[in-house]
Amino acid sequence: MKESLFPAKILLFGEYGILKNASGLSIPHNIYKGTLKIHTEFNQKVLCSNYKIGKFYNFLLKKKLISTKLDLNQLHEDIQRGLFFHSNIPKGYGLGSSGALVAAIYDKYAKDKLKGIKKNIIILKKIFSQMESFFHGKSSGIDPLISYLNKPLLIRSETDISVIDIPTKKNKGKGAIFLLNSGISRNSNSMIKIFFRKLKHESFQILLIEFIKYNEKCIEAFLKEDFNILLKNVRRLSIWVFNHLRSMISKNFLKIWDDGIYNNIYYLKLCGSGGGGFILGFTPNYNLSRKKLYKYTMEVLFRF
Repeated sequence: MKESLFPAKILLFGEYGILKNASGLSIPHNIYKGTLKIHTEFNQKVLCSNYKIGKFYNFLLKKKLISTKLDLNQLHEDIQRGLFFHSNIPKGYGLGSSGALVAAIYDKYAKDKLKGIKKNIIILKKIFSQMESFFHGKSSGIDPLISYLNKPLLIRSETDISVIDIPTKKNKGKGAIFLLNSGISRNSNSMIKIFFRKLKHESFQILLIEFIKYNEKCIEAFLKEDFNILLKNVRRLSIWVFNHLRSMISKNFLKIWDDGIYNNIYYLKLCGSGGGGFILGFTPNYNLSRKKLYKYTMEVLFRF
């Protein structure tokens, strides 16, 4: 079997906002990736993955729109032969582990594989949304789309998604965007349910308008490489989440989150649905932030 690698993703901006048709900016993260393999010597990890793909296959059989687009007979045959997903993408960390698997299955078994040209992006998103719903109950389809295309995507609405160029990564500069490892796996379903419960209240819907405004300004500033404006609006986002989505922040990180805002050393925001996993950090001084957060594993995404 030819090895095709499918990367993790990072939703830089748009967490929860894209569920309300607001803008988002998502990028592939090739440090973490996965590929489909056939294994003859089974261990617990392989057996677990093989079993999960088998359950996924049964789910796909019942989805008429999807089952006509995939060679499910070949998928079933490969499952019997020991198909599994070999991946270093941590599960429950907001990096799209299930999205990478969906992208890999589609790439391998699609009968008429769609390319990532503009007119196909929304069609692919719809296919991926239905496929990934097996894992999350409800899916936007964005995570598999990012993994499949392996390119940054700007999401303006459900029907306005485009491949874009993002600022070139710089090795120099005091500032940085980084991942902070909470060390805690989370269940995105439970976080999303909390969010939708909040949405039932009109007062929260009004507050969300403010969040979406900051989110839009962050995307605009990042794409323009105006990092001073970016940091100002990320700080506002960080404060908003701390005040209104506190239940999405792991209790162990509430003080760390608040300290960053108060001291203006770094600003934290959710990476995906929150509740654990990775946390996104933005700082004007990465070396100082690293000293303050020395207890935690940090990974630089971008320097400026």
